[in-house]
Amino acid sequence: MIATTTTQVTFDGIEKLDKDKNYLFISNHRDIAMDPAFLNWALHHHGFDTVRIAIGDNLLKKPFVSDLMRLNKSFIVKRSVKGVREMMAAFKSLSGYIAHSIQTEQQSIWIAQKEGRAKDGNDQTDPAILKMMYMHGKGQKISFPEYMKSLNIVPVTISYEYDPNDAAKANELCQLATAGEYNKAEFEDIDSIVQGINGFKGHVNITFGDVIVDDIADANELAERIDQTIDKNYCLHATNLLAAEQLHATAAYKQAASSVSAGQRAKFAAHLQAIPATLHATVLAGYAKSVEKQLGK
Repeated sequence: MIATTTTQVTFDGIEKLDKDKNYLFISNHRDIAMDPAFLNWALHHHGFDTVRIAIGDNLLKKPFVSDLMRLNKSFIVKRSVKGVREMMAAFKSLSGYIAHSIQTEQQSIWIAQKEGRAKDGNDQTDPAILKMMYMHGKGQKISFPEYMKSLNIVPVTISYEYDPNDAAKANELCQLATAGEYNKAEFEDIDSIVQGINGFKGHVNITFGDVIVDDIADANELAERIDQTIDKNYCLHATNLLAAEQLHATAAYKQAASSVSAGQRAKFAAHLQAIPATLHATVLAGYAKSVEKQLGK
């Protein structure tokens, strides 16, 4: 897959990790299967053990996907449970498993910063995910700062030069904006996994942030810290810079895109041309979001 769908895969910050420690990797979420796959590839090729991967039970509708996920040390996040009591029991069990995995079984964990991909390119951590993680610590009467430090949280930023599902994401966002709803097809998530694996990605970068070791008061503050790290470490590709330049005709964005080659410009133009014109603005907005965050919209 790397040989046929990427131009290069690069890593930053992995030298800061200790092979004798276990971590809770919290990353932005752009691709269902490839985000944790690229993280595992980075770790494996630098002498680390691979991670256990949190996945939603909505992905287990086809046997080949279940097989793929189990082969990659996945564990299930029960999103389909109904009722407050059942949800609380499921979240408490998940919180306990994450702690047991890292602290007792010496196995690192990967989990996305929120449920579902950032289809609009806006990477934001859901504090509810962090509150769920703390349930086990709260039950042991450990303070939030102390417990979260014990999980060795590492924010991870994954960036794709080209998103194989950019048009599909834009179509969903446009339908939500115009019709107020989007009815997902039965196996749409599965199709997204296949497209994410097979589709062209160009340059892929994985950047590991620093382990969060200082005292952070609550889930909202921790979510903000993770967001700041993920946004700061996002690798701005030619596609991101060109999209921002097209959307914002200001000197700052033009200057940022000035290093983009003519060949890269032609390639991105051809990519857009293959997408329906009605989706162009939404696709561009998705690619531009990380540039806006770094430069200040």
